[in-house]
Amino acid sequence: MSSDADRHADRLEALLHLPELESPKVSPDGRWVAWSWYRIGPAADVYAAAPHTGRGGWTWYTGSSGWMYRLITESLLGLQLEADTLRFAPCIPPTWPSFKVHYRYRETFYHIAVQCAGGGQGIERVAVDGIEQPEKAIRLVGDRVDHDVQITMFV
Repeated sequence: MSSDADRHADRLEALLHLPELESPKVSPDGRWVAWSWYRIGPAADVYAAAPHTGRGGWTWYTGSSGWMYRLITESLLGLQLEADTLRFAPCIPPTWPSFKVHYRYRETFYHIAVQCAGGGQGIERVAVDGIEQPEKAIRLVGDRVDHDVQITMFV
């Protein structure tokens, strides 16, 4: 597994970690609760620098949700939208043999199935509705027709 795939998987796991509810502390006015070691629920900032590595803050605010979405769709699954073209650069753990994404562009759905074969890096083949795409990308069209996309990564 590449170090990038390791980092993406670690960040995702940290962001989706549910709190261990063993020692909550309630403020005197009852307005907030702090969990031991600042462990918090999904959509939170997770600190990467010492001395707070692995601890979180600013839970459930809009900005962190957007960053989690970007981490998953752009960095981990590798979807990169450039105008009306969808490119792929997945960086996933080798424990993922495949994944699926149902991507909506305007009123058109693209059902994308990615075969990873052991955490391969790089795209070997992209086919839309059975037709291989020489640029290994999808030119998105808003034709209101569902499209099947098959992507194969290098092993």
